[in-house]
Amino acid sequence: MPTTYDPKAAEQKWYPYWMEGGFFRAGQRPEAKPYTIVIPPPNVTGMLHIGHALDFTLQDILIRTKRMQGYDTLWLPGTDHAGIATQTKVEQKLRAQNISRYDLGREKFLEQVWAWKDQYAATIHEQWSKMGLSLDYSRERFTLDEGLSKAVREVFVKLYEKGLIYRGKRIINWDPAARTALSDIEVEYKEVNGHLYHLRYPLKDGSGFITVATTRPETMLGDTAVAVHPEDERYKDMIGKTLILPIIGREIPVIADEYVEKEFGSGAVKITPAHDPNDFEVGQRHNLPQIVVMDESGTMNSEAGPYQGQDRSECRKNITADLKEQGVLISIEDHVHQVGHSERSGAVVEPYLSTQWFVAMQPLAEAAIQAQKDGTGVNFVPDRFEKIYLHWIENVRDWCISRQLWWGHRIPAWYSESTGEMVVARDEEEARQISGLSDLKQDEDVLDTWFSSGLWPFSTLGWPDDSEDMKRYYPTDVLVTGYDIIYFWVARMIFTALEFTGEKPFSDVLIHGLVRDAEGRKMSKSLGNGVDPLEVIEKYGADAMRYMISTGSTPGQDLRFRWEKVEQARNFANKIWNASRFALMNLEGVSFEDIDISGKLGTADRWILHRLNETSRDISRLINAYDFGETGRLLYNFIWDDLCDWYIEFAKLSLYGSDEAAKRSTQSVLAYVLDRTMRLIHPFMPYISEEIWQHLPHQGETITLAAWPEYDAALENPDAVAEMNLLMDMIRAVRNIRAEVNVPMSKKVELIVKAGNQETLAIIERNNAYISRFANTSSFEAGLNPEAPEKVMSAVVTGAELLLPLSGLIDIEQEIARLQKEVQTLNSEVERVDKKLGNPGFVAKAPAKVIEEERAKQADYSAKREKVLARIAELRG
Repeated sequence: MPTTYDPKAAEQKWYPYWMEGGFFRAGQRPEAKPYTIVIPPPNVTGMLHIGHALDFTLQDILIRTKRMQGYDTLWLPGTDHAGIATQTKVEQKLRAQNISRYDLGREKFLEQVWAWKDQYAATIHEQWSKMGLSLDYSRERFTLDEGLSKAVREVFVKLYEKGLIYRGKRIINWDPAARTALSDIEVEYKEVNGHLYHLRYPLKDGSGFITVATTRPETMLGDTAVAVHPEDERYKDMIGKTLILPIIGREIPVIADEYVEKEFGSGAVKITPAHDPNDFEVGQRHNLPQIVVMDESGTMNSEAGPYQGQDRSECRKNITADLKEQGVLISIEDHVHQVGHSERSGAVVEPYLSTQWFVAMQPLAEAAIQAQKDGTGVNFVPDRFEKIYLHWIENVRDWCISRQLWWGHRIPAWYSESTGEMVVARDEEEARQISGLSDLKQDEDVLDTWFSSGLWPFSTLGWPDDSEDMKRYYPTDVLVTGYDIIYFWVARMIFTALEFTGEKPFSDVLIHGLVRDAEGRKMSKSLGNGVDPLEVIEKYGADAMRYMISTGSTPGQDLRFRWEKVEQARNFANKIWNASRFALMNLEGVSFEDIDISGKLGTADRWILHRLNETSRDISRLINAYDFGETGRLLYNFIWDDLCDWYIEFAKLSLYGSDEAAKRSTQSVLAYVLDRTMRLIHPFMPYISEEIWQHLPHQGETITLAAWPEYDAALENPDAVAEMNLLMDMIRAVRNIRAEVNVPMSKKVELIVKAGNQETLAIIERNNAYISRFANTSSFEAGLNPEAPEKVMSAVVTGAELLLPLSGLIDIEQEIARLQKEVQTLNSEVERVDKKLGNPGFVAKAPAKVIEEERAKQADYSAKREKVLARIAELRG
């Protein structure tokens, strides 16, 4: 192995090897239990960002772990056509060349979009490979490929036949920049400093006026009524009278409707059915005209009278001036309110009356709600996100699914050009058969992107055909996604899956947070604080990036990206590499068949096997619980502290010693532990683990298919743990004393150990070689009551007292002062435990084991305190 780890060399070497070997393909273990994840398909709008890297790394950890545990794993890759987002990108690109989509026409424009898709899908592929993702590319899908298009048409037709898809004229969210409808969840609400305009609408009979308020005076041109509450005494005599609409002069009625809050404002509300969703509902109840006063670009139309041709913002300024001139404008006050903006174009969204296609959501939502309530629904991790999901789906409105775009799944509805008759069918041939008409033209609109991605868990597996993959790999096991698309995507997948497959689409939904910058800010182009995962990989390697982002947070919590944390992960990889190099230099000539851990083993050997076994058990549990942060901590502590800082150092005594039997035993344990350690770290750091594992004595082609280290009760060894803990405490204590009096480790010291009992003495004597080596002693004596000179430094560990004669290196008064500080610390500990055990509530409620542990601590701290006090007395004596 080279002296330093080269991430680039490993990445360039192993990913092609994995691909050529086909190790990630599902279906190679027909007898095994399947485990499936379908990747949340990234949009073909551009490069992947660091949030994608987090999402995909968590999935890869799960898939690699389950593959090693013997499952038939399928991780299905794919990309999303991302309708409006992708079309907007391509239109921006064309606009830079002074070309519009209308200049090209639909067919030529779509050629441009497909070219864009091919370019960015290839880029995404490259990024996936750089991240080391173990995807089954043989099953890759795209939301506009033929199989998924077939599924989309099938779902549309079946929902239409059940009366759950309908076409109607309703208020929708309109993006005047992209000129398309938006669903409610594609609208971002931002706080805006606006104004509230108070206006007087005069009664036709001259008997007075009604005051109304609006934040959008330009919409008054479409007013068709003013509404008051039926029980509002102020307006009882005005209900049924006629008002004159200022500027336009149109006569509009005063109507009574319980929608109006009589305590709010003037208690009177202007009703604009074509430009406000609530007003639309009031208008339906009262059969009011619906007057649209602007066109699809946000420009005022012929219904706007003198303002025709003006942009809506320009119209607002002009109409305000005219209202003021007419004496109708009472006042304008500052008003902070939430204004909807298009998630894609950034334009202010216009509530707009339009003929669109809708999904009737209530029946679909009811089935999804019932599944959660009867326990057959999806398990949310963390579970608090279930409440968020239920709140949205319990209050869901009908879903506007048509988009005035060219890129996407075209709505499978055809219209007769001669009769205007409409027919919904799976294709034009079926439409002709159903209608008996030949002059059919397909609907120009396309479906909302989320319509097709909502079918992703089953459409990707071959539905509506009864495919082998559908039978074997559906329902999937877990969906990993961010909390920001629970409404957009997770909810849609659940209700469509229940409707069309009769099963939930996945067992678990693992919700992770966003990756934020070091200051906790959301990453954005405007702030310039985004992080390119390829840049991170270029600087530190894929393994360092994966380890940092996957172990840096808990489920549902945001992660702060810090470059120094990636550097720490890189240093961790280097520590693993250096420890492995040392081990391999001492494993020359050792074959896989030579590894035998069943013979006579030393304390350190038995201890590291116990710790490995314990760590394997805990990591398996934590990965199943999706607690990657705690998993990372355990891996780090085991590898850095237990394996590298302690075991490998202890192993050097056997490896460099003359006892051949002890050397062979240590070589076996070292090879066994390092092999299993590489398997445990592999899902997080696939490249370095493969590189090291291939150099170790091993069986098999690749670590990706090596068996996961399972818990083995035979490796449990609490006695070895107790022994090793004593040795480590003693060595640390000696090193701490050296540090206090600035005695370097290179200088040998005398060590006298006073054992508390015969059993402890036996452990010390058995392991005296370790103590002598790592305390660096010139002489070492242990006994139950050994003689010691007066001038010593001392330390107390559980079961023993350590004395270091340091004549000429210590000031006795300083040592007494140090011991007095130690007494104060032990006093605090004894007082804390005494207080706890003296609390009747704690003793009554705490488990017996916990109380027993506290009593043991009480005895331990008290014994240590007595020994320190005795030592102070000795020094003073």
